[in-house]
Amino acid sequence: MPLTQLDPTAALIVIDLQKGITGFTAELGSADVVKRSAELAAAFRERGLPVVLVNVAGRAPGRTDQGFPNRAFPPDWADLMPELNAQPSDILITKQRVGAFLGTELDAKLRERGATQVFMTGIATSFGVESTARSAFDLGYSVVFVSDAMTDMNPAAHKHCIEVMFPRLGEVETTENVLKAVRK
Repeated sequence: MPLTQLDPTAALIVIDLQKGITGFTAELGSADVVKRSAELAAAFRERGLPVVLVNVAGRAPGRTDQGFPNRAFPPDWADLMPELNAQPSDILITKQRVGAFLGTELDAKLRERGATQVFMTGIATSFGVESTARSAFDLGYSVVFVSDAMTDMNPAAHKHCIEVMFPRLGEVETTENVLKAVRK
């Protein structure tokens, strides 16, 4: 499979790599996901391409069969992981929903910068990443999923997304190949 083609204005979108979430997914490789996402963010910045750092600080108000825990989160729960090295040039999005487009300025900020392609990393593959990617696809962006820079609480859901769903919404790549394309 050939390397993903990098659009002239591609953006990196990093989903929910924040203190309160990465702690729950440590056994699923979240430290590696943070490391790879940070490496990608540095490469995108070096190339002058937009980096979007998304955190979640709320949830949709609807009911679900699973329900939601009724507990207070620690004050630093939504803080981005320091390894991401957030920069003033980054687009910071705090979402209140599963996906990062609904109810935020993400689409407007990407369009201001002329972005036509988005590279997706983060947690959780089958939730925040997939929801954000579906919106990006529907909005006309070319979507690239960095498969080894995401993880999920449910390994089977992660695998299903990578192998079945994501090829229908975009391209699936590795961190190594994306870095090659960005650093060309």
